[in-house]
Amino acid sequence: MKKPTTYFILMALCWLSISPSWAQLSITGTVSDDDGSTLPGVAIVLDGTYKGTFTNATGNFQLTNVKPGNLSLRISLLGYEPQIQSVNLTQNTTLSIKLVKTAVAVDEVVVSATRANQKSAIAYTDVTRRDLDKLNLGQDVPQLLNFTPSIVTTSDAGAGVGYTGIRIRGSDATRVNVTLNGIPYNDAESQGTYFVDMPDFASSVSSIQIQRGIGTSTNGAGAFGASVNIQTNKLETKPYAEVNLSGGSFGTRKANVLAGTGLINNHFVLDARLSSIHSDGFIDRAFSNLKSFYLSGGYYTDKSFVRLNVFSGQEQTYQAWNGVPEDILKTNRRYNSFTYDNQTDNYQQDNYQLISSFGLSKNWRLNASLFYTKGKGYYEELKPNDAFSKYNLPDVVISDSLIKSTDIIRRKWLDNDFFGTVFSLDYNSLGKLTANFGGGWNQYQGAHFGEIIWARVAGNTNIRDHYYDDNAIKTDFNLYAKAFYQFSNPLNGFLDLQVRTVGYSFLGFNSKLQNVQQNANLTFFNPKAGLTYTINDHSTAYASVGVGHREPNRDDYTQSTPESRPKAEQLIDYEAGYKIQSEKLAFTVNGYYMSYQNQLVLSGQLNDVGAYNRVNIPVSYRAGLEFEVGARLAKQLRWNVNATFSRNKVKNFTEYLDNYDTGNQESRQYSQTDISFSPNVIAGSQLLFTPAKGLELGLLSKYVGKQYLDNTSNDSRKLNSYFTNDIRLIYSIKPKFAQEIAFTLLFNNILNELYESNGYTYAYISEGKVAADNAYYPQAGRNFLAGVRVRF
Repeated sequence: MKKPTTYFILMALCWLSISPSWAQLSITGTVSDDDGSTLPGVAIVLDGTYKGTFTNATGNFQLTNVKPGNLSLRISLLGYEPQIQSVNLTQNTTLSIKLVKTAVAVDEVVVSATRANQKSAIAYTDVTRRDLDKLNLGQDVPQLLNFTPSIVTTSDAGAGVGYTGIRIRGSDATRVNVTLNGIPYNDAESQGTYFVDMPDFASSVSSIQIQRGIGTSTNGAGAFGASVNIQTNKLETKPYAEVNLSGGSFGTRKANVLAGTGLINNHFVLDARLSSIHSDGFIDRAFSNLKSFYLSGGYYTDKSFVRLNVFSGQEQTYQAWNGVPEDILKTNRRYNSFTYDNQTDNYQQDNYQLISSFGLSKNWRLNASLFYTKGKGYYEELKPNDAFSKYNLPDVVISDSLIKSTDIIRRKWLDNDFFGTVFSLDYNSLGKLTANFGGGWNQYQGAHFGEIIWARVAGNTNIRDHYYDDNAIKTDFNLYAKAFYQFSNPLNGFLDLQVRTVGYSFLGFNSKLQNVQQNANLTFFNPKAGLTYTINDHSTAYASVGVGHREPNRDDYTQSTPESRPKAEQLIDYEAGYKIQSEKLAFTVNGYYMSYQNQLVLSGQLNDVGAYNRVNIPVSYRAGLEFEVGARLAKQLRWNVNATFSRNKVKNFTEYLDNYDTGNQESRQYSQTDISFSPNVIAGSQLLFTPAKGLELGLLSKYVGKQYLDNTSNDSRKLNSYFTNDIRLIYSIKPKFAQEIAFTLLFNNILNELYESNGYTYAYISEGKVAADNAYYPQAGRNFLAGVRVRF
């Protein structure tokens, strides 16, 4: 299975040795604004190639080794109208380019403080709206990011709709910081991200930036493996309307309508979307019924804007989170252990964002946002023959019989409110110094409670009796200061300092194992620094180091006492990379070493309240190389390929096993084992062929190496490597009555690879032997999706 990955990378890297044989010329120049002030940081890209550069601190740029002929340069800078400059290159040429400020303020400024740029000295990938549209046929956001570097995705239902998950560099979603317009989205207590609560949100997204590693300081949960920064609709100055219809295997279908007024009277704008998605799921009965809307209105001037976003998602999914037991997997990959007809998850999340940006002067800008998220829902489940004692109920006496258990249907509820603010003050001297001062404050108020809605033997119960109530409050506050300084034309440095405080109040256990309200208060200091060196107009080197911290999650706190409570995790992240661009080739290599202290992992050990809680392990690390290559193999043939080769190790690990023969626990010692769910090889490839105008054919390939289900590196508890291939056809036309009509046909997993992308294990000792019960989440075999997009 490693041969496909090796082939992709060796073929891509060989392009580094190809040198152009034509005469080579240069384009130099200066970019300035209307006032004649030179502009640093302007992007200059040779259209139709990978070649590009940025203006330096004095507004100058240089492009060397350019093939002569009729060329187009794309010139862009945030806050200015993009420009296309045509050049008939017959000799070395010098240009003087003027950019005009945009007539109205632009939305992108609100995320500029938390996004990486060419001077950030970290690894990041930008995903545009055009990239998302090519795959957006109803599947969730993680699935749309599947072919970006170091990413592994999974789906409980196996078809990419409903509950989906994402890991970046082996770090799960609880360690990936997600923001929407700079506003934190991770669940405050579990720290996970549930994209199922935002159905079809990708249709309202203008861009996504994925920062791997600690990245830059951001708002919300600690970025312990990566950050995903999502920006919603950008300003559309002209009216538009769009309809998307798609459908395919497993009863999957999606319909949405989008519309916008454009800029009315040069000030007002309104955008809206309404979506519906359904899928039966690959796993038996694992259906998803998803509905959502997005509504956004704004007022813009030449320097400022205020925008109100209101969006909501409603989901009902049949539970598939138990997976498929290993002994059933070979005979029934679609098996679902749940049979109760209403074994469903039901949740609605309403989001309100008031976003504003004010140009204070030529050099200063203030961005401020308020937000409120309301979430409420439950999951319902049938619990056969469950003990009354689990629900704080007395046993039932009928005649001479003592009944201690019965069939019960229960609902576990979550009713939460999440609100706060984020802000930044941005300084740009239009010279050597750029700086951002910002932060955020938020509070989460969560009510957790359980209801009994039916019991076969009711006893002393009433419908909707609460058998537990648990209210939690979590407050998060952070301040950061970032500065980029151009020491010389080739050398730029950045410094990023953040202080974050977390206060958490929850129902936990005291030292006497009594349920009482507990409190935890933590303060973190997260410094980051780096250097970027521009070797020439087509190559750059960078290096950085950053420190991050992350608090334990809800279960770590509620299922422990203050004495057994785990410590916060710490990460020191070292990154270094090299980038090179030419007309036919773009190549990036990034090396990283992520050193963890007190990383939290499951060990099987029972703590003092009888819970299998996560424990701190003193030393663990991730070390790897990430490669990205984009190559124009021919005028109509492009190849984008990426690969990550890594080692992910726990220095010393102790496993605890329940011994059913003795009733005790036994321990096993391990050294230099693999961190669970961390493949040593991840590779993605997109081979794109455009044989005719408007037609694109793509072969999309993904390879994920072997993963272990726990931290013992035991081959009997693992996910096998897998290699999937998809074929995508996109045909677009531009008739007179519409801006564009695009037809998409996506054949997923065309070679019918049988694979599992997630799983779990429980190991124990029985009859003197170590055994393990494994369960897996199989993904769909050969399947298809087809869609049409009409934009007016």
